[in-house]
Amino acid sequence: MIRPARKGDETSIMELIHGLALYEKAPEQVVNTATDLGIHLFEEKICEAIVAEKDGQIVGFALYYTNYSTWKGKCLYLEDFYVLPELRGEGIGSMLFDEVVEIARKRGVKRMDWQVLEWNEPAINFYKKKEAVLDPEWMNGRLFFD
Repeated sequence: MIRPARKGDETSIMELIHGLALYEKAPEQVVNTATDLGIHLFEEKICEAIVAEKDGQIVGFALYYTNYSTWKGKCLYLEDFYVLPELRGEGIGSMLFDEVVEIARKRGVKRMDWQVLEWNEPAINFYKKKEAVLDPEWMNGRLFFD
């Protein structure tokens, strides 16, 4: 079952975020907390999430927010998207991704963006099956603040 995240889900989502960071070989980089995530999702509403449930347990999530392109206008950015490794291949990831795409369409955005690590072949293959454009031309720029 795919549903919008609700207050109380932040702990389970944060556990999945830690799983994603471990998979991406960067667990030490996660400084966010379940408390802050809950505030950002449900109080400040600076991002949104949907979750996948199986047998009453959250087993996947997608976190996204509205961003803006000066060329295109309103866009949607898929920040993170993750399903427990032992449940991959069951269609849960497709359901989550397709739901985010549907949300983007309903909101009338002009583009949906996300990033994928160049070594993450399973994710790259997943996105290719979804007929996504994977653009090697753009480099990521980033600044960090304490």
